[in-house]
Amino acid sequence: MGIEIENIGEYLKCHSIKPSYQRMKVFQYLYEERNHPTVDMIYKALCTEIPTLSKTTVYNTLNLFIEKEIANVIVIEENETRYDIDMTVHGHFKCEKCGKIYDLDVNKELLNSKELDEYKIKEHHLYFKGICKNCLNN
Repeated sequence: MGIEIENIGEYLKCHSIKPSYQRMKVFQYLYEERNHPTVDMIYKALCTEIPTLSKTTVYNTLNLFIEKEIANVIVIEENETRYDIDMTVHGHFKCEKCGKIYDLDVNKELLNSKELDEYKIKEHHLYFKGICKNCLNN
């Protein structure tokens, strides 16, 4: 599941995004960590490496990625916005104990319901909450 990218700068250019150092580092973090981070998580991870980075820059960069359709917003909890660069059709599972969010494969045929033929679907969300297997085993 997910995307494979050889050159982040070229990938951003292909999506009409000027590949500034900060944008490339934010995208690299999203790509390498795959942890569905919040703005705070991204900022804390990168601020020592990029002392001039601000949370506003992280927000603006993520909003640009969303506008150019190379990232999605994930809102599983009402007060927590997270981000995902996996643009394939998939679901999410959030562990209520450790807080980790996992990607889940989805049977895409379930989304091809005849009942939806008369609607224009702009977005869809499939979320599960519970206890992950790691927490169950500990």
